[in-house]
Formats: sequence, structure tokens, C-alpha cells
Amino acid sequence: MSQKKLLTSMTRVELEAYLTRSGQPSYRSDQIFRWVYQAGKSQPAEFTDLPLELRQRLDQDFIINPLELKETVSSKDGTIKYLFELQDGNFIETVMIPAAGRKTFCLSTQVGCKFHCAFCASGLHGFKRNLEAGEIVAEVLNLKYDYGHQPTNLVLMGMGEPLDNLDNVLKAIRILNDQHGLAIGARRITVSTVGLIPGLKKLMNFESQINLSLSIHSAVDEKRTQLMPVNKKLPLEKLIKAAEDYLKAGGRQLTLEYIVIGGFNDSLYDAEALAAISRRLKAKVNLIAYSPVAGLRWQSPTREEMERFKTWLEERKVRVTIRQSKGIDIAAACGQLAGKFQ
Repeated sequence: MSQKKLLTSMTRVELEAYLTRSGQPSYRSDQIFRWVYQAGKSQPAEFTDLPLELRQRLDQDFIINPLELKETVSSKDGTIKYLFELQDGNFIETVMIPAAGRKTFCLSTQVGCKFHCAFCASGLHGFKRNLEAGEIVAEVLNLKYDYGHQPTNLVLMGMGEPLDNLDNVLKAIRILNDQHGLAIGARRITVSTVGLIPGLKKLMNFESQINLSLSIHSAVDEKRTQLMPVNKKLPLEKLIKAAEDYLKAGGRQLTLEYIVIGGFNDSLYDAEALAAISRRLKAKVNLIAYSPVAGLRWQSPTREEMERFKTWLEERKVRVTIRQSKGIDIAAACGQLAGKFQ
């Protein structure tokens, strides 16, 4: 791996400090941010309003784009999955999901995943490493400038568990949110978690009001443990209490993500248990039909089963939407494409 650092891992304050050490005025950080984030340039030689000496120094010290596209697959519904190779030879996926005038980028935060959720492809090949902040930022830059997608929303729920790499994730969000950069509003950024309580506590003190989604997938402890081994260590009641603390500390409204698996977590009893948690947290619920993953035993629900489960929740005063599964024909669920290469 190159010894150069990632420029996209630097906040403007860190870049100002670097420039000062290099004998350059700190205002050059705004110029560099404009070239990288507003003009989409990845070669310092293109930063034409900077002195030649500084451009050469930047080229010597930094890499701006650490990702190399290896494969693209497109769905008939407009979803596009990008497979990127990192500098160390590992692979990650980034997905562009179009819907109702929006373009949502689903970002990876780790290579692989430690948590081995039973329905997910991300953890099938083990955990390799955390992504640096600059690698997460580069996912957005590549989709925006190399492939022409204008992001309206970002969700950090691709490969990996964001709260297991929280320092890099929050730093990436600060950089993406910077008004001199991409200026993506905090309320358009969603972080999803399986329920890592220490990370939730750290998130309470984050300065920007990003959105938070909790991956529930079953509101019955025994079933959730089957789906999500993390539930053994951090059972539902502990997670719910931590979520209540998050809300009391001023966190924005929560969303509960619930993958509906045919014949497993879609009974009336399951709906009643989920409704109880939703009412307690005043949280809305996103229902997602399970997308088949090769080698896993779970079944997708029928449309009728999804609608029935939604109706049961609505009858129990839950605000609920069915999130349309995108990219099923291209195996767009997290980790399926990267798994072929790892």
C-alpha cells in the first residue's frame, strides 16, 4: 500500500495545519477543498490557482482517489452497484439507488463485517479492516464526479457496521457536510446500526443531527439472536434503553429497519412485538422484503405477506412504510458482488 496519506481523510482544520507546517497560508485549504469537492479534481496538477511548489508537494504527500472501479452492474429499476478495489487489494461496494426524484448513495464503512447477521452477505467472507474516513468520502466523490450522479441522500448501511468504525465514519460525515466541500446536509445523512450501544452513546455527543436507523429485524429476542448474533451480548431491552437515552439527549427521530423473512418473522405475534417497540421509541418502521443471498436458507415474503404485516402494524398505530427492494436482479444486497472477488 502506498505510504502517501489520503487527502480526503483530512478536515479543513487538519489541512490548514498541514499548510502552515509547509509554509503556506491557511486559506489555501479552502482552495484545495473547492478543487477536490466542488470541481471533482483528483490530481493536484489541476489545482491551477495554487503555486507550482505546493501542487508538487501535494502530489508527493497525498492520494486523492484511493478507489479503482473493477465492475459495474445496473438494474432494470435504475439501481447501479459499483465494485471498487482499494489500494491494498480489498474490495468494497457502493450503490446508487434512485427513487422519487432522489438519488441515494449507500456507502460501505468496512471491508467485510464482524457481526455475521444470518441474512446478510457482507460477513460471509469475514472482516478485513475498517475503511479510513477518506475512503468513505471517496465513494461519494467517485459516484458524483466519475459517474455523474448528484447525491440527494447518503445512507451508511452498505458493507460493514458504521458504529464499529465510528471515529472514521463521523470524520467522513464532517468532511462531506463541510460547506466548502460537498455541503451535504446532516439531515440527509443516515447511519444504520445493528445496535452497538457504546457507539450510540458516542453518537449522542455528535455536533450534527444526522439520522439514525436501528436494524431490528425481529422484535422477539430468541428470533433476533438467530438472525443477529450481536443480540446475545446486546439484547433488545438494552438496545431500547440506549435508544431512549439517545432520544432524551436530543437525537433525531429514529427509524426501525425490519427485513421481513417469509415464514420466520412475519406473524401477527411478530407484528405486535415490533409495534410495542415502535410506540415506546416513537419510531417509524421501514419494512424491507428479504432479498435472496446464495447459500442462505431464508425465503422472501410474498407481496401479500408484506402488505398483511404492514396492515397489522398500522392497526397498532405504527407509522410504517414498505421500502421497495431495489436492484434484486443485480444482487444489490450488501456484499454479494464483493464476495465474488474477496
